[in-house]
Amino acid sequence: MTHPTDGKVYDVMVAGGGPAGSSVAAFAAMQGHRVLLLEKEEFPRYQIGESLLPSTVHGICGLLGVTEELESAGFVRKRGGTFRWGSNSEPWSFDFALSEKFAGPTSYAYQVERAKFDQLLLDNARRKGVEVRERCAVRDVLEDDGRVRGVRYTDPDGAEREVHAQFVVDATGNQSRLQRYIGGQRRYSDFFQNIALFGYFEGGRRLPSPNSGNITCVAFPSGWFWYIPLSDTLTSVGAVVRKECADQVRGDRAEALSALIADCPLIADYLSDARRVTSGRYGEVRVRKDWSYLHDTFWQPGMALVGDSVGFIDPLFSSGVHMATYSALLAARSLNTALRGDLGERECFAEYEARYRKEYQSFHDFLVNFYDVNRDEQQYFEVARRVTRDTAPGAGAFVGLVGGGASDEAALTSESYRDKRKKDLLDQSRAVHHEGHRIQLQAAFGEAVDDTPLTADGLVVSQDGMHWEKSVTSSTV
Repeated sequence: MTHPTDGKVYDVMVAGGGPAGSSVAAFAAMQGHRVLLLEKEEFPRYQIGESLLPSTVHGICGLLGVTEELESAGFVRKRGGTFRWGSNSEPWSFDFALSEKFAGPTSYAYQVERAKFDQLLLDNARRKGVEVRERCAVRDVLEDDGRVRGVRYTDPDGAEREVHAQFVVDATGNQSRLQRYIGGQRRYSDFFQNIALFGYFEGGRRLPSPNSGNITCVAFPSGWFWYIPLSDTLTSVGAVVRKECADQVRGDRAEALSALIADCPLIADYLSDARRVTSGRYGEVRVRKDWSYLHDTFWQPGMALVGDSVGFIDPLFSSGVHMATYSALLAARSLNTALRGDLGERECFAEYEARYRKEYQSFHDFLVNFYDVNRDEQQYFEVARRVTRDTAPGAGAFVGLVGGGASDEAALTSESYRDKRKKDLLDQSRAVHHEGHRIQLQAAFGEAVDDTPLTADGLVVSQDGMHWEKSVTSSTV
């Protein structure tokens, strides 16, 4: 059976308008490609995941050109995080400024209401030239001769339609129905199989300045709590409980959340004068299965996965939007390079997959160690140095990781850090008198990019930051 088509072929068709979808669409459109984005809901809509990292705020959002909009949106500024965790009975805090990767004017992030934040990114995609259609649910993909050629979707009137594109990107999230077309399957972590129960409160206590905007994470017998200040008065509060404690979240959700709060003295104290929101967007106590997973494969000819469609990691370090938008940037480089014809799509998407897996594994390996609550913060800092191979003293490696800078991706770190790294690497190239390496470094850094190959035959980021290219060292040595 055939369905009405749009009558033209897009370069990129993105399914899903969340941070991953709107970002990859905008990055492709900014390179002059014809991009269509189909979103099943009508924005603004509710979404969980309100705590951002500096790598997203100053990296991805800077590349997207929404820095000023973020500044004027009224979001709570987040200087770092506070933990009641480990063998230390007292809460301890860290500042993003402790890592040279985020030092200076980029040593903060935001706590955001996702309905507003996601709307901001989707509107930006429109301004960048993306054709956005809301209330359009993608049902399946169109394949021909082993390649994805487009999608079939339902429009706002309920009619089924088809649209064709050179590449399809699945950004439809953890409930994706499209990822099955990629092949392989999701591999769930044996370690992180938690369930989150969460709601919103008015009037919760704030930490003293300058940490009043921090996220607070508190371990308790059944798991841990998040406590995220979204405004001067509104707070997102959630309990993440282990799978074996799932009975505690069954039955009446509001009663279950109250019982869990009572079992965590610090959170109960913070909420002692607060009341739970019971109406509007934040009036529901929600449950989400926070099982961590990663898909076997990231792409097939003509199609790629991004965001929660490709992977999800335990939310303790607020890495959700970071991982989603980082995957969008990596995938966009692959799309842009393949569409321009510079390199084959297999090589381009292999680079995306290798870099994303490395970042995912860094968070996963550190989180496994962090869940050992018998250690103190200094031991956690040492584990961060070992996992990331970052020699920064004190809490530097830990903050670099939880701020989203473990990849050393230039686009995600501060200008001062990029300048320092550029100087260090250029000094190294002079020391070995390797002219090809020196030229490659100069070309790679330019004004915006600081990159070295992930593997001996890997690709590097182009000077414009939006493509992949061959490394001089791998192609000439």
